[in-house]
Amino acid sequence: MRPFKSLLGWCTLTPAAMLCLIAAAGPQAGAQAKYQHPWDNPNQPIQKRVHELVSQMTLQEEAAQMMNTAPAIPRLGVPAYNWWSEGLHGIARSGYATVFPQAIGMSATFDPAAIHQMGTTVSTEARAKYNWAIRHDIHSIYFGLTLWAPNINIVRDPRWGRGQETYGEDPFLTGTMAAEYVSGLQGNNPKYLKTVATPKHFSVYNGPESMRHKINANPSAHDMQDTYLAAFRMAITKGHADSMMCSYNAVYGVPSCANKLLADVVRGKWGFDGYITSDCGAISDFYRPGAHGYSPDAVHAAASAVLAGTDTDCGTGYKVLPQSVQQGLISKAAIDRAVERLFTARFRLGMFDPKADVPYNSIPYSVVDSAAHRAQALEDASKSMVLLKNEGGILPLRNARTIAVVGPNAANLNSIEGNYNAIPSHPSLPVDGIEAAFPQAHVVYAQGSSFDAVLPVPIPRTQFRPGADSKTSGLKAQYFAKASFQGKPVATRVDKQIDFDWDAAHPVPGAPKDSFGVRWTGTMRVPAPGTYKMQVSLTDCYPCNDVEAYTLWIDGRKVSSDATQDAPNRPRQLPAFTVDFKDTKPHSFRLDYSHTSKMFGAGITLNWYPPEQALREQAVAAAKKADVVVAVMGLSPTFVSEEMPIKIPGFDGGDRTRLSLPQTQQDLLHALVATGKPVVLVLLNGSALSIDWAKQHVQGILEAWYPGEAGGEAIGETLSGQNDPGGKLPITFYTSVKDLPPFTDYSMKGRTYRYYTGKPLFPFGYGLSYTTFEYSHVRLSTSNLKAGEPLTVEAEVKNTGHVAGDAVTEVYVTPPQNGVNPLKELKGFDRVHLAPGQSRQLTFTLNPRDLSLVDEAGKRSVQPGVYSIFVGGSQPTGAKQQTVNLTIHGSKPLPE
Repeated sequence: MRPFKSLLGWCTLTPAAMLCLIAAAGPQAGAQAKYQHPWDNPNQPIQKRVHELVSQMTLQEEAAQMMNTAPAIPRLGVPAYNWWSEGLHGIARSGYATVFPQAIGMSATFDPAAIHQMGTTVSTEARAKYNWAIRHDIHSIYFGLTLWAPNINIVRDPRWGRGQETYGEDPFLTGTMAAEYVSGLQGNNPKYLKTVATPKHFSVYNGPESMRHKINANPSAHDMQDTYLAAFRMAITKGHADSMMCSYNAVYGVPSCANKLLADVVRGKWGFDGYITSDCGAISDFYRPGAHGYSPDAVHAAASAVLAGTDTDCGTGYKVLPQSVQQGLISKAAIDRAVERLFTARFRLGMFDPKADVPYNSIPYSVVDSAAHRAQALEDASKSMVLLKNEGGILPLRNARTIAVVGPNAANLNSIEGNYNAIPSHPSLPVDGIEAAFPQAHVVYAQGSSFDAVLPVPIPRTQFRPGADSKTSGLKAQYFAKASFQGKPVATRVDKQIDFDWDAAHPVPGAPKDSFGVRWTGTMRVPAPGTYKMQVSLTDCYPCNDVEAYTLWIDGRKVSSDATQDAPNRPRQLPAFTVDFKDTKPHSFRLDYSHTSKMFGAGITLNWYPPEQALREQAVAAAKKADVVVAVMGLSPTFVSEEMPIKIPGFDGGDRTRLSLPQTQQDLLHALVATGKPVVLVLLNGSALSIDWAKQHVQGILEAWYPGEAGGEAIGETLSGQNDPGGKLPITFYTSVKDLPPFTDYSMKGRTYRYYTGKPLFPFGYGLSYTTFEYSHVRLSTSNLKAGEPLTVEAEVKNTGHVAGDAVTEVYVTPPQNGVNPLKELKGFDRVHLAPGQSRQLTFTLNPRDLSLVDEAGKRSVQPGVYSIFVGGSQPTGAKQQTVNLTIHGSKPLPE
């Protein structure tokens, strides 16, 4: 054997020579021998690992990694990954998961801890689904760890259809909730991200939806800093979001995803070092006809977006990046920088580390949609309830022997789900929740009206019976394990109506989610003879790639049949058809529905366009027999939502053109009030409604938003008094759309409680309770403050009523008025539970930014003058004991 000298002395090439060589080379070589690639070594700095990996990629491989569907690179050990997953208020579009209240409802809780806990739960379920997907070699859309949430655009105008997805109109409330949700999603592990949060849509994206691909927002410098950027700054600097999404619209003439705001403000002044993704198709809007007209072609568009800092494209726009480099429009180094940001996120998620090293890899699938998580959804839904009127203490309802529950939202699945929703396994509809909350009462249900006379609504359970002699509402449902209906049913039950969302989920145990059939049989009757227009709608999904088919028989005669094509974008609304009913007797009914898909798309709703007068008469008849009427009305995300092909009176492209209840619901409400029975109005909607007539004529009004899977239960428990409503409005309810500036005007003048000088129908921060709270002993750490120093605000709140409840405390700062400053601003809030007679000391710390103002040039600073500080359960009311004055001396510039 030939000896050689190492750092450890003389070694000989014996059978143990390899160990000697490793020892001689030091720990670096030992580690290298353990891993297939140098970037696999988890003990090396992430920055070094990422750089080593990206440096081995070809330009074509890099470009492919910069699109949301990133393919695998086997030679480098890179698995496929899809950057697109949704987690707005539950893990969406990937089978059953916990469905929390829509974001606007979560904001109404005024409870940052609840938002944080929701983020923790959503990220736990995301990890569980991801772990399951990896075990099954699934790398699909919606099963990843990069969640495109929260939506933190400011609701400058309640006509905007996507207002439901946001935390409302106030930058401070929105930013606080955003930071809490982001931190809940991303977790607190010092090394690994639990998931990645992606606040969206940067920036000045607030409608109209029909113009979003071409509109140019041109806000003043003051409004930009004071309103439009504030929540994004908090999400990044306080929440430490690792990602962000740029929007469709242009700002100051430049599309958001190519705008210098990304580099100058987000990465520069805010120090953001994560990655930025485009909204889907936003890069093609740079050059697409009828859009921005910013770029001459796809090659220039892709280069300009990457140079601005947009690292990944939702779409295929970046496939031309190699051509952009070849034409000298962008350097290879700029591509490298973007790809390194993307892989930094993947490494921080632990995707390239040993599974045992990442604690989140041990989260089991059993946590998804667990009983504990469903209980949390109920608690949050209960906290989101906002009591707007309670005349004569009609609520909670007591001694009601018969309750009439009427209205199009009393039994509508979409209106508890909201949009960008998870799939509920046990949805609680309002009528069912009310029935459960009043076990001693007789609950009578009547649909009463459609949402709007020209919009469809699910055929209600009252029109169906599972058998000719049955007194039970609903239909006999047989579930088959094959789309061909072969074999025996795997389950048989009574379904109350045909209104189901099974996207990426199995409908019942034993029926696989990729292929099943359902047969509903029984009888159907109509409220009046005539020709009825009907229509089948399918679950809203993308990509669908499914085959959906149905056939409907009435009295043994096939009256309609249709099937979708296997395509990513199949229609949600199938063509309408008509059925003639010569009488109101029961008619035999059968509907067969089949679903085939590798992953997505299952779900069906059978709708009708009912005769409004006959439906209203049913509701009035029910009301006359009842002690109290609960009218469940409002809107639905089936026609008020993101960019929709709807243009009818009152609605346009997903937005609204008026704020009032649709006329058919107004007519029903008038008829119910005319019976002389007490009426409680329960609203399900995603933004403000002008309900001035209802405010004057009904006894109780409860705002329930789109309350999630436990929404019906939360409504029932609130009406019965098991839950004391403590929520507050995160948006202003105006009397009329006439109170608002034009929808396309991005100036904040005359908008939101901060700048609106009129009298609102219900103000921001408003909400009643079944108990009463008293605020006292408001005091400041000093009444004379040097600019740049923090301020401590203390107060006492006491439950002076007879039931336990949650006190939501709001702290407002009213600055000196100069025509530019806001009229008032929320700068602190808290939610505490108090038993009758219980008091709590409250402490709020206002930092210099909380006390700062933005001038006309967009410069933020603490400015001298006399301010008033108000502490209470609503906006300032003039109560002297709740307001104290503060004088700020000097000025202090603050960074953007």
